[in-house]
Amino acid sequence: MDNAGYTQLTRQSGLLREIQMIAHNIANLSTTGFRREGLLFSEYVERLGGEEPSLSMATGRAHQTYLTQGTLTMTGGPLDLAVEGEGFFTIQTPEGERYTRAGHFTPNQDGELVTPDGHRVLDDGGSAIFIPPDAGQIAIARDGTVSADGQPLAQIALVMPDDPADLRRETGVLHSIDGEVRPVEMPQILQGFLEESNVNAISEMARLIAVQRAYENGQKFLDREDERIRNVVQTLGR
Repeated sequence: MDNAGYTQLTRQSGLLREIQMIAHNIANLSTTGFRREGLLFSEYVERLGGEEPSLSMATGRAHQTYLTQGTLTMTGGPLDLAVEGEGFFTIQTPEGERYTRAGHFTPNQDGELVTPDGHRVLDDGGSAIFIPPDAGQIAIARDGTVSADGQPLAQIALVMPDDPADLRRETGVLHSIDGEVRPVEMPQILQGFLEESNVNAISEMARLIAVQRAYENGQKFLDREDERIRNVVQTLGR
């Protein structure tokens, strides 16, 4: 295969990953707290010897997480929380601290505030948040202060990565942060609300169609290149 074929193959590989990523976004249209992801393409240029033109290869490996606000839906649940503006809840998992915008929490059998998967929600000191079993009214202020019957219990941690590019999806709605994190200076947490996915169905479908067409056109090019090389080989072999 010549340079043109290899260049097209790198592009096809990136387009295929983008199709898979868009399909994953669409599949999570109704997932609470889901963050839309995109694929970033980069170009690698290699100088060739003599009078040959430079060789350009495209790679699509870097992921971008979009932090746009999702729609806030009222649930009335005392432990349903939504972040308005920037920030992620801090969650303790067996793999370490992870971060999420999905705020559907509940007490476990020990009274600790946890996610549906049983992971502890952490306060601003890195500790689990305990809800007394005999607590009456649970109130959560906009700054994340948790109170039971008027008595403060803890303040929910809300953080952001110093560099948004450091945010990495782990599984579902859980993210890791490769670099440093910082506390949100003016947290805005709404009790009795959940944030929906920030995926826009119309724009994602339009993008999927465009990428699929680009992939199909690239495949046609590779097929024509394969046919051209076959004809050259057959001609030279006579």
